[in-house]
Amino acid sequence: MQMNRLKSPILIIAYKEICDSSRNRWLTFMGSIFLLLSLSVSFAGSAVTGSLYLPELDSLMSSLSTISVFIIPLAAILLCYDSFVGEEEAGTLLLLLSYPLTRSQIIFGKLLGHITVMLTATGVAFGLTAALLLLVGEQYDGGELVAAFMQFVLSSNLLALTFILLSYIVSLKCTEKAKAIGCLLLLWFLFVLIYDLLLLTLLVSDFSFANQFLINILIAMSPTDLYRAINLVAIEGEGATGSLAMIATTDWGLSAMYGLFLLWITSLTFISHRIFKRKPL
Repeated sequence: MQMNRLKSPILIIAYKEICDSSRNRWLTFMGSIFLLLSLSVSFAGSAVTGSLYLPELDSLMSSLSTISVFIIPLAAILLCYDSFVGEEEAGTLLLLLSYPLTRSQIIFGKLLGHITVMLTATGVAFGLTAALLLLVGEQYDGGELVAAFMQFVLSSNLLALTFILLSYIVSLKCTEKAKAIGCLLLLWFLFVLIYDLLLLTLLVSDFSFANQFLINILIAMSPTDLYRAINLVAIEGEGATGSLAMIATTDWGLSAMYGLFLLWITSLTFISHRIFKRKPL
């Protein structure tokens, strides 16, 4: 009955994706993972030093972004890898296209549903962490804490949206779910581990060609490093050490880096829509 009240086909498809994620416990599971991650970093991260204490806000946000850059892209991939190839294998995609729906409505409906799921999981998890820190962390300024976590949730969901769109592209190009998840895990490995490691190696090496302009271009070419840079620049790099602190020295401002993220998202949306529009079924 609730679905019948929705007039827009995009909203109907988005509602269906949200219901699917809730029904198969994906939303609960990933929300719990994000919550456990943020609570562990916030309240137990200092255990490695032999004592327990709440970290400074800049160190906390730096640690959260360093760990989340691995988890959030993987969560987006697991959510969306079978968005099209899975429905094509089951025959439901052909059935969906038999209804008076355009391919644009289908892809934007899925996109709205999936980003809503990610926003709910991250927003609730990191929001609860911020609330607990406000209750027990007397050293934190309430306004700064809330602003830092809001910025963190925003950048995290932009990263998730980027990998959701990458998952759509792979899902549309592959003919089997096993191939799709394999290709996406390879992309995750290349972006999160290999490219990131090469960039950090370049930053700590004394190469004459490694000027700030080149570093800015290399950061812009990877959504994961763009995510790192945004969160490090937001705290002015105070909580970063070693090569991560060098990423925070980029001369781009937050507005420019958010603009680059939107450019990534716009380009991937165009590519995925074009592939879907030309895909024969």
